[in-house]
Order: sequence, then C-alpha cells, then structure tokens
Amino acid sequence: MHNLGGTRSSQQANHLLLTPDTFVRTTLPGMKACSAIVHVGPALGAKFTEYTAEFEARGELGCTPSQRFIFVIEGGVALEVDGKPSELSARSYAYLPEGLKHRVVATKVSRVAVIEKPYQALDSLPPPDLIVSNEDAVSSHPLGDDPSLQVKCLLPDEMGFDFAVNTMVYQPGSSLSMVEMHVMEHGLIMLEGGGIYRLGDSWYPVTVGDFIWMGPWCPQWFGAIGKVPAKYLIYKNWNRHPSAGL
Repeated sequence: MHNLGGTRSSQQANHLLLTPDTFVRTTLPGMKACSAIVHVGPALGAKFTEYTAEFEARGELGCTPSQRFIFVIEGGVALEVDGKPSELSARSYAYLPEGLKHRVVATKVSRVAVIEKPYQALDSLPPPDLIVSNEDAVSSHPLGDDPSLQVKCLLPDEMGFDFAVNTMVYQPGSSLSMVEMHVMEHGLIMLEGGGIYRLGDSWYPVTVGDFIWMGPWCPQWFGAIGKVPAKYLIYKNWNRHPSAGL
C-alpha cells in the first residue's frame, strides 16, 4: 500500500532524521557491485560525509581522497593495505588515514557504515596510523556515573585524531542525563533497539536503521524505550580548535 506521503524522516535547519523508507541508493566513483545510501555530506552543511555501503558478494568500495572509517554492520569484507589482507566481520572496523591506498572487497552480501572527512593536520603531531580492530575487543565504560549507559570508544583518545567514533548502549528505560548543546556535530546510525530522540524542538521515535545528523549546538537528548537495549554508532568532530579551517 502506498504511504500517501507519510514518513518519519525530517530535515530541519540544525538536524536531519532519515528513515529507511526514504533511502535513495546511488553508485559512487570506483564502486563495483556496491551502492551507497548517502546520509549526510557537505551539500547539507556537514563537515564530513557518512553513508551506508551495500555490497553484493565480491562487491568493492571505491577510493577516497579523505581519511576513512568503516564499521561492518552485517556480513564481512576483506581490507587490503600494501598487499596485506585483513578480514573484517560484523562489528569489525578500520580507520584508514588520508592518502593510504587500500581496497575494501565484500566476502559476502554486506552492509558497512562509512565515514569520510578531510584531515585537519596539526603541525606538532604526525597523522594517525592505520587501525584494524573489532568492537568486541574494546572495553566499555559508563557515561558519567550511569552503569545503564555504556560507551565504547573505537578510536584512541589522542590529539592526532580529528574525529571520534563510539558505540553507545542504553538499557531499556535509560537516557542521557541532560539535553546536550555543543560545537561538535554528530552522525548517528541506530544499530539495535529504539527510543525517543529530541532534536532541536522536535521529538522523534527512532529505531534500527535510522540515521541522524545533528548540527553544531543542536539541542539533543535520547531515551531508550522497549524491551531490548538501544545501541547506536556515533561520530563527532574532535580535538581541533573551533576556528580551525575557517
């Protein structure tokens, strides 16, 4: 049945909610047997690009001039750097520095979250190195003093990195302790469960597969609702002066 124009998706001045019923797929340069759902990018004012890559078996991700972070949501991919392959299964991820030549080829039908951003160098520090890991190998810690809200930092807390990527898990009924407003922008993919997100002055039900972009100083708050934990993958720009790059 036709949805008669109805959707939970919403675009506002300081935030975006994209739900799977509104996803449009495209092919980016270099992709083979692979398509991209581009969630956010500079066209909307974001300083980064985030998309979900959907691979057929043996499909390949194209190259990028920027640094890249990939997180395997479903399936598995082979990452090749300098002729050395690494197998990435579900919940595996990789950080690829700007300019590093690499190939990402799916070993099976797969979905992968991809984040790309031009690197903001610091004169005092070298750029970060390649990282290949799995979320299961990262220890979690509570946000604040709330054990029902656990965070895993997938990238090291080092000044060389100009962005951070975390997973956050909320037990049913748990929530952020405050409405946050800050200079960092976010890209967020719901991986499990669901709940209610406040974005700006609007309140949205969210569930698995939804994507959210939060611009700088967008009021934001989340509470988990349901019988299973809610989990998301979240990006933020980090470790750079607010006036850098202007």
